[in-house]
Amino acid sequence: MAELLCNAAVKKCKETMPQTPIFSSMLGSSCSGQVQPDMGERCVDPVYQDGNIVSGSLEALIERLVPTMDYYPDRTYIFTFLLSSRVFIHPHELLAKVGQICIKQKQQLETGTEAEKAKLKSFAAKIIQLLKEWTETFPYDFQDEKSMKELKEIAHRITQCDEENGTVKKITSQMTQNLLMALSARSQYQEIREKFRQPVTDKGTILKNKPQSTQKDILSVCCDPLILAQQLTHIELERVSNIYPEDLMQIVSHMDSLDNHKCRGDVTKTYNLEAYDNWFNCLSMLVATEICRVVKKKQRTRMVEFFIDVARECFNIGNFNSMMAIISGMNLSPVARLKKTWSKVKTAKFDVLEHHMDPSSNFCNYRTALQGAAQRSQTANSNREKIVIPVFNLFIKDIYFLHKIHTNRLPNGQINFKKFWEISRQIHDFLTWKQVECPFEKDKKIQSYLLTAPIYSEEALFIASFESEGPENHMEKDSWKTLRTTLLNRA
Repeated sequence: MAELLCNAAVKKCKETMPQTPIFSSMLGSSCSGQVQPDMGERCVDPVYQDGNIVSGSLEALIERLVPTMDYYPDRTYIFTFLLSSRVFIHPHELLAKVGQICIKQKQQLETGTEAEKAKLKSFAAKIIQLLKEWTETFPYDFQDEKSMKELKEIAHRITQCDEENGTVKKITSQMTQNLLMALSARSQYQEIREKFRQPVTDKGTILKNKPQSTQKDILSVCCDPLILAQQLTHIELERVSNIYPEDLMQIVSHMDSLDNHKCRGDVTKTYNLEAYDNWFNCLSMLVATEICRVVKKKQRTRMVEFFIDVARECFNIGNFNSMMAIISGMNLSPVARLKKTWSKVKTAKFDVLEHHMDPSSNFCNYRTALQGAAQRSQTANSNREKIVIPVFNLFIKDIYFLHKIHTNRLPNGQINFKKFWEISRQIHDFLTWKQVECPFEKDKKIQSYLLTAPIYSEEALFIASFESEGPENHMEKDSWKTLRTTLLNRA
């Protein structure tokens, strides 16, 4: 995020506004930053439960977003509403509605008492603070001309409240500049396409007719499991740093697009999600490739044990995504079928890893480990202890199922805001984890190998596997015969 503005006026404004840390006490404090109506009173829209908004019409929820002369919304509510609102309304349409409410309040203050007129500057500072939080947290909302036009229109109207010293105008100018820089940075990243590694299918590469000593493998680049786990963590954190809350919300928005064309998600925003998922698949295939292409059984056994140790170090670091990718690679059929190799492997450590990733009871063991890592991160004194990289596929599935089992709207037509509290809580946890700076020294040579080393296609993996350990049953023999015939026809 852009760093906080140091202007004294904004600092004073922030000090007088409720700034509850996001989700730190969501269930026990007000979501709106002010005293809520007694539950005994008739409060239909929005509806509160234990001090939190649990449902309401879109109009009522927007009203709670916009500051007034005496009120500023809690940051938890701002984040949750701005995140979830895109399911029901486009960002530029929401900006337009916010602008209408702001202008209406501004006009009321200007035509009110002298005391109310004196509060115009304070009101303007609150509106600018809201826009600042919005542009910092969800800059992608302002990528299109309509949103930028609405933003500039609101800013122009609000700056008129402080024409004497121009403080609000300066803050607004800085906010716009930071926004443009953020959008430019994202645009540059999206222009960098993933370097898709071409699967190896060449006959000469697959058929091991070269001495093993001439083949470069991961052990020739890095033979220390801890160091390799640290470099994998570097890559993971770099990739998650380019995933934003609105990207994750596309999971919900895109699924709803079939039901509500007005809320159609921008499919292009899922590029970052797909790129990260592609990294997981590449790592799994790289592990399988490194194992299957080793000719000698003794060295192949060493390779398997090396990756087991790497996965264990990833677990200790809190890098669950790389750990799962490595385990997945070793569980691929071309690797799993190497019985002679596995018979020489000390599998006790691998069994422990598989226990942590046991899919039974909805990955209960993994979730317990993840919770432990999250708790460690909260009380950590160093970045080494703050690292939490969840299994991304499971994280996405959690959001997906949370969305599917709870409706967006209640029978009375109100938005089921309780659902979006939970979705935003999970997304916020992910955002917190992705902001951790990697504390390990970067090794460009190792990372270059991990990112660019050739990987075998599934077909090539089976060929390499059968050459290492011949087929043992009729099904494998038929598969091996078919693969060799296909390969020779290509030659």
